[in-house]
Amino acid sequence: MTPRRNTAISEVRIPRPALDAVGRMRESGETHVWWWPLGARTDPADYAVLDEVERGRAQRFHAEADAAAFTATRAAARRAVAGLLGVQPEEVAFGRRICPGCGDPEHGPPAVTRPPVPLAVSLSRTAGAGALAVRAGTWVGVDVEALRPVEPAGLAEVVLTASEGAHILGLPPGPARDAAFHRAWTRKEAVVKAVGLGLLGMPLNTLDVAPAQDGPVHVVHRYRGEETHWQVTDIGTGGPWAAAVARPRTGPPGPVRIHTPA
Repeated sequence: MTPRRNTAISEVRIPRPALDAVGRMRESGETHVWWWPLGARTDPADYAVLDEVERGRAQRFHAEADAAAFTATRAAARRAVAGLLGVQPEEVAFGRRICPGCGDPEHGPPAVTRPPVPLAVSLSRTAGAGALAVRAGTWVGVDVEALRPVEPAGLAEVVLTASEGAHILGLPPGPARDAAFHRAWTRKEAVVKAVGLGLLGMPLNTLDVAPAQDGPVHVVHRYRGEETHWQVTDIGTGGPWAAAVARPRTGPPGPVRIHTPA
């Protein structure tokens, strides 16, 4: 008996340039990272790029600077992915994947839902800057943080492993110590975002990211008896920010391609 075709389900066509781009990325193992400065006011050109859901979110921010940061980050991400895939920005849509920890689709890691290509994406923003990481496959994580004076001693038990604390607190107070702390922080955040569990997974004070070493560094994440292995690379922004990207250590060790503002 010939099975009946379900005509209620339409076939989704993926643009050939998008398929080709993902294929090249998968073969090379490369990861793309964009970062951009954020202004205090919403750019109408950025707002026009958003979809209706994103515009609704932008309108719910009470502070103009927060709305501008959200709008610029989502618009820049859509333009970056569109350029990578060879499609128009309006052809790109973002959603969420199912949370790998609890199965909830509402708070899983971000995903490109249109075109429906196998791309891992991660977004981050901080005071004055936003960042996006993209790679073919499933997992990637990026974090960017504004450099600011911190007191690591007060955060050591919560954020740092013993070896990390010894290194960072062994530095004299000032810019070098602040930079070392933010290097550790962004590396940790990049990993937990790449894993897809956020802070619900491995506690930060047990996740060692070797801030004394220049990157890339090998980081091991443990959750419910399972280990995953990540390569973490620091991203130079040339400004008052620290940033890092994490990607799986499986597959070809391709390059990290940094896209800086024009």
